[in-house]
Amino acid sequence: MKRLFLLVSLLVLSKFSAQAWATEDQYIQKFAKYAVEEMEKYKIPASITLAQGLLETGGGQSRLAQEGKNHFGIKCKEDWTGKTMKHTDDAPNECFRVYEDPRQSYEDHSIFLSTRKYYTNLFNLNMKDYKAWAHGLKKAGYATNPRYASILISKIEKYRLYEYDDTSSTEVLYAVLKMYPDLKDDRAFMAQLEPSKNISKKAKDAVTVEVPYKQTSYAQQQKRVERIKTKAEILNSILIKTHPNDGLRYIVIPEDTNVKFIADKFRVSESRLMKWNELESDVLKKNDIVFLESKNSSGNTAVYKAESGEDMHDIAQKFGIKLNKLYAKNRMDEGQKPSAGQLIYLIDKKPRN
Repeated sequence: MKRLFLLVSLLVLSKFSAQAWATEDQYIQKFAKYAVEEMEKYKIPASITLAQGLLETGGGQSRLAQEGKNHFGIKCKEDWTGKTMKHTDDAPNECFRVYEDPRQSYEDHSIFLSTRKYYTNLFNLNMKDYKAWAHGLKKAGYATNPRYASILISKIEKYRLYEYDDTSSTEVLYAVLKMYPDLKDDRAFMAQLEPSKNISKKAKDAVTVEVPYKQTSYAQQQKRVERIKTKAEILNSILIKTHPNDGLRYIVIPEDTNVKFIADKFRVSESRLMKWNELESDVLKKNDIVFLESKNSSGNTAVYKAESGEDMHDIAQKFGIKLNKLYAKNRMDEGQKPSAGQLIYLIDKKPRN
């Protein structure tokens, strides 16, 4: 009887052990694509993103991942306006973000890292140096576990996640197949590699747009639909940039839109965007510069010659300087416009004549 009990126990333990091993591999197979897509958009190593996802979700099995689609343990913070859930982490019943799907969690993780000042130094690191990124995340306070960096590095090296740092979003599934050759017998996975299936996937993931009805020919209406859809897709591919003025995070608007769209996309309140960018209207035009954090009081270069047609707001946005500070430095009244060729002081105050 004791031998039978021991045999059953060993079988159960081996089953659980196998399941734990399979769970992490299956997580990589499912989410490597998201990690590479985010790497292309935000310049965060796919290996780091995947390792964090593996660790934070326990291979996709954590309560936060299962119920909240939250793969990175991101807490609510003061700027979160979406759904929330209570979960015990560092303290009982802490507030965590809830997402509609894992893809949204992956993008929010990228936005979270790329828009907060204490992670700025990460983006000065070599994108292929996963060890430096792991230690940088720990140093910046991403997690409280003193072994956080070494755990990330261990997972990256155990599963060779660094290989995904050298691939692209169009090739990542082939990289996964190379890593897991048995997937050639997985019909669902292989279907993703077929062009016809890829077209269906793109259609499924396409941006939903509303096209106002207008009585016209079918061909004209279809052209209109494509034009609007293309604009929406362009807006959804906006990349966060790092400004030379102390690494401020900003974006360049690729198509006409409004503040609400940008606020929703980057999880920032409309009022903050309006304040940080000194906007008088919620309308954003193509090529407008929009900062995702408060601008600085000074520029990173001493002076600038105003170009024809530029106003002080244009210059403030170009150099990441608060508009009221720019007026004060140049002894100008609010609303006063510079003349073409006028020397604009960005660091020190303009000398008195």
